[in-house]
Amino acid sequence: MVKITDVARHAGVSPSTVSYALSGKRPISEETRRRVEQAVRQLGYRPHVGARALASGRSNVLALVVPLRAGIDVPVVMQFAVSVVTTARRYDHDVLLMTQEEGEEGLRRVAETGLVDALIVMDVQLDDPRLPLLRELDRPSVLIGLPADTDGLTCIDLDFTAAGEACVEHLARLGHRVVALVGSPPEVYVRGTAFAQRVVQGFTAAVDRNRLTSAVHPCEPSPAAARAVAGQLLREHPALTGVVVHNEAVLEPLVDAFEELGLRAPGDLSVTAICPDELAESQRVPVTSVALPSAEIGAAAVELLMRKLDGKAVPETTLLPPRMTERASTARRGVA
Repeated sequence: MVKITDVARHAGVSPSTVSYALSGKRPISEETRRRVEQAVRQLGYRPHVGARALASGRSNVLALVVPLRAGIDVPVVMQFAVSVVTTARRYDHDVLLMTQEEGEEGLRRVAETGLVDALIVMDVQLDDPRLPLLRELDRPSVLIGLPADTDGLTCIDLDFTAAGEACVEHLARLGHRVVALVGSPPEVYVRGTAFAQRVVQGFTAAVDRNRLTSAVHPCEPSPAAARAVAGQLLREHPALTGVVVHNEAVLEPLVDAFEELGLRAPGDLSVTAICPDELAESQRVPVTSVALPSAEIGAAAVELLMRKLDGKAVPETTLLPPRMTERASTARRGVA
């Protein structure tokens, strides 16, 4: 096994100089740094993780808190997780994935035992009970989600309010006057999950601004529930011509259910969605959608944490603007 003394001898410097070059704790000349880095590459030296942690006071581990609660779309959550893990590795950090219902005690446990240097918290609620503790912990954190009160926190997310508005505005420009939002499962709204509530806020605001007739229906993630919601919408709003879907699991079965009821997209019914691009593109009729930029958000969350760990200032709130891509599922009202 190559030791730090071997690197020092190869580079013609002291072991402490090698340590400073690798940790950045003290300034050294560029020429010396290059010699050390060349020796490290040539010898294949890898710092001992435990020793490095003791020397730096860091574990080089981030916690990703992802409670897999009812109504959560696991494939989408995993897109965020993969992005966090791959970005963390670029910063030489590993990720501890916490997938149980980790409330205040779970967060306190991992922080106080020194298992992690920082935390990324997902599935954020508008009035999340974990927020007071996150404000008090001596470990920095970043929320993927936007609670009602962001004071003392660092948050990043898609601007879901603007995303809901963008879908309605697109339908309104095409002449649609009766629209519906088929949203997340009911339990997601009961918990007050921030992204779902903010989509409803944006949808409702744009509906009111354009003086449209509208309906909002939560939907369980199953084909049977999609068929039930489609039937209920047409019974209650027979003039319905525009739908916004914010529920990845029912996008395809919902379009199929409307078609079984006699409404084809886009001639009879224009469909928009807030979902990953690859899901929208893969539909039999590709769906006009606002992209869910999970990879971008996950990477940015890690980068914000790295800046906080280095003592740098970061913005309190970062909201990514919605990016809509028009596809074959929407058309001007009454145009096949």
